[in-house]
Amino acid sequence: MRLDRFSNPEFDRGASRAKEAAWTVVSGVLVASWIPGTGWRRTILRAFGAEIGDGVVIKPGLRVKFPWRLKVGDHVWLGEDVWIDNLAQVTIGGHSCLSQGAYLCTGSHDWADPRFSLQTRPIVLEGECWVGARACLAPGTVMERGAVLTMAAVGTGRLSGWTIHGGYDGAVHRPRMERRPALNTAATAADTAGLTA
Repeated sequence: MRLDRFSNPEFDRGASRAKEAAWTVVSGVLVASWIPGTGWRRTILRAFGAEIGDGVVIKPGLRVKFPWRLKVGDHVWLGEDVWIDNLAQVTIGGHSCLSQGAYLCTGSHDWADPRFSLQTRPIVLEGECWVGARACLAPGTVMERGAVLTMAAVGTGRLSGWTIHGGYDGAVHRPRMERRPALNTAATAADTAGLTA
């Protein structure tokens, strides 16, 4: 490959250069900073075009390439130092968790092309998904509802729902079983009595 021949004039950045420059400054100084706070981070992301649902928790160190290509459902957790490298659309369904240092990569290059041309593909988490600490999602990955990717694993392709995936290729480990809290029978009986009184 010849990197001196690299060019990507066909790539649409989705916003003006001025907006991108403003986002780079605001993101670097505030959103990606160590300063605690979720509400103001949500406000800034929305101001730059991100769709952010209710109850989203955003920890310090979050990096987002293009907020105008980010859609986050309700009650999502974005942990410390999560990097959403969204040259293409990233959609994160409700009640999903991205743990510390998770990396979502939507762009790669064609190593067979002497120009090393850019290739982008969207990432989708359908909801109730968990991306473990330091885990990575490759371009085009779809995590079906309830899928889990373990710590430091690599997810690529389609990760089946309600299943735990791990390793360098997102291999299936086992089904994800949801635990229900044990019921306190005395309290339950009291609650029921209160409802019928």
